Amino acid sequence: MTSAQVDTEKAPEEGYERGLNSRQVQMIAIGGAIGVGLFLGAGANIAKAGPSIILMYALAGVIIFFIMRALGELLLYRPVSGSFAEYSREFLGPFFGYFTGWTYWLMWVVTGMAELTAAAIYIHYWFPQIPQWVSALVFLVVLFLANLISVKLFGEIEFWFSMVKVTAIIGMIVIGLGVLTLGFSQAGDTAAVSNLWAFDGFFPKGIGSSLMTLQGVMFAYLAVELVGVTAGESENPEKTLPKAINTLPWRIALFYVGALTVILAVVKWTEFAEGVSPFVKAFAVIGIPAGAGIVNFVVLTAALSSCNSGMYSTGRMLRTLADNGEAPRVFSRLSSTKTPAIGIGISVIFMGIGVVLNYVVPEKAFGYVTSIATAAGIWTWLMILISHVLYRRKVVAGHLPASSFPAPGGSVCSYIAIAFLLFVTGLIAYDADSRVCLYVMAGWAAALGIGWAVLKSRNPEVTERRGEPEMEKIG
Repeated sequence: MTSAQVDTEKAPEEGYERGLNSRQVQMIAIGGAIGVGLFLGAGANIAKAGPSIILMYALAGVIIFFIMRALGELLLYRPVSGSFAEYSREFLGPFFGYFTGWTYWLMWVVTGMAELTAAAIYIHYWFPQIPQWVSALVFLVVLFLANLISVKLFGEIEFWFSMVKVTAIIGMIVIGLGVLTLGFSQAGDTAAVSNLWAFDGFFPKGIGSSLMTLQGVMFAYLAVELVGVTAGESENPEKTLPKAINTLPWRIALFYVGALTVILAVVKWTEFAEGVSPFVKAFAVIGIPAGAGIVNFVVLTAALSSCNSGMYSTGRMLRTLADNGEAPRVFSRLSSTKTPAIGIGISVIFMGIGVVLNYVVPEKAFGYVTSIATAAGIWTWLMILISHVLYRRKVVAGHLPASSFPAPGGSVCSYIAIAFLLFVTGLIAYDADSRVCLYVMAGWAAALGIGWAVLKSRNPEVTERRGEPEMEKIG
């Protein structure tokens, strides 16, 4: 028996502190499913697809659940921090582990750049006299220090950020249902479920236009896989991770499908536009005092939550890469508080470039940044799914032990999700505005290819390591 057979209770802690309790892991999972993509990005998607955007979020949500169940099966087979890169290395080979680890790092760094700038813009709502770069820098430093102190503090901050987002959405749903059933507020006369089809139908701009929103919809779900990065620091991964993943369907149904259904019934879809938050618009139409300020605070926490998560995950991913000889050794060091401080610090420096770019790059460039994050996220999800398919084959062949949390339908759902993600990639290639991210990713792939060639020439053993060794055939 090899170390691949070790059960989850004896999984290596890799030097990390298992400081994330069930309450925090649950909220990290919830927070990962609610981001700026919903609070802001949904406005542009509604303008393009009308009420059918509800169906797009539901469809994408089903695929996200397939991805997370595939990841869950792998996590309970071998829970490790930096999981995506480790599974890619084990099942697809060392190069894929290296490529996935660095690409996931890129995704969070560019997301952090965008979110820091967004947070600074939201602060302008209350304090227009404060220079934007000052707000961004303050947030960067505060979150950086919080991530250095301990994983428990990270978990606690993320818990309360998520609590704010959840409370806001539930409040919006309850108020919206009250408007629809009781007819109170300024929107009482025009609010009706028939708004979902009364203005040129459920697909007012055609099915094609609705499908084109899928790339933006998928961006809204980025970070849902973050629960996998917490595996190495969860107190009880064999209990907390399945629970976090299995509650994903109701979270998507409530926070995305439910919230958008209520909003589009209260406010007709023709009133939404790009750059306008559906929540801000709905609160304004209903006539809630200080509604815009409330939503501005919620969106601020969503941006800071995303940036906080980015610092957490990039530090862990750099340490995984360093442990495998694919990044400078210094990144593998843990501080006295058992956090990868140097890796987090380097990532924060790169995120800080976003503060500088805010002066010299047009606003549209940050749209490009989010599309790059989406492309990097799609790669990560594909690696999870392909690793899952290959893992299932080895389980069936008797080469690896079965996971205690098998995905329903075996590999079938993973194949469906792979096909869907390739379809979304095709949509990105078709759209002239978002196509630029594929060019950037091609350049990124070329740079990583050169890095791999250099690594191979200097240390051939590193480029041959596949992670956990396989077992001999069982029984």
